[in-house]
Amino acid sequence: MADNKKTLLIKRYASRRLYNTETSDYVTLENIAGFIRDGREVQIVDLKTGDDLTRQYLLQIIAEHESRGESVLPIDVLNDLVRSYTTQATSVVPQFLQASFDMLRDGQEKMMESMGGGMKMPGLDAMQAQQEAFMKALTGGIGWPGSTPTPEASESADGEEGEDLDAIKKQLAELQEKLSKLK
Repeated sequence: MADNKKTLLIKRYASRRLYNTETSDYVTLENIAGFIRDGREVQIVDLKTGDDLTRQYLLQIIAEHESRGESVLPIDVLNDLVRSYTTQATSVVPQFLQASFDMLRDGQEKMMESMGGGMKMPGLDAMQAQQEAFMKALTGGIGWPGSTPTPEASESADGEEGEDLDAIKKQLAELQEKLSKLK
């Protein structure tokens, strides 16, 4: 389990082949997506220049999934993302997306706990890994705070009253209002 916490270093050679430094073999983009789904942090660097290429490859993985019809991102969201690169909103978009995914993850956890005492929905871990990869791609690898909560943190959060659904909806509405003012 300790290995899952350590960042997996992938080196890209001049031939554009990707080399897993842990297992000493070549990997594909699908292998890298699998590592991320399994909860691994991945860093991809150019062997010659040392440049961090992680963001580029994560975006490529997302694009390949989208092009195969595994659509997660609605067209309107994609259009808004493209617009955000050409407007003043670029500084707000990453924070908005991060807050939205945080609320989604928290809502999923609360729903699952209320449905069966912490019972996990099939595919939830894979969906959370995809969300983290998406956020890292959008935020330059920064990720999102608390993206892999410890069992202790989850238990202490369960014991506290915390924010209810109305408070979460209010926060989302405030973020949407701020974003619309920037347009």
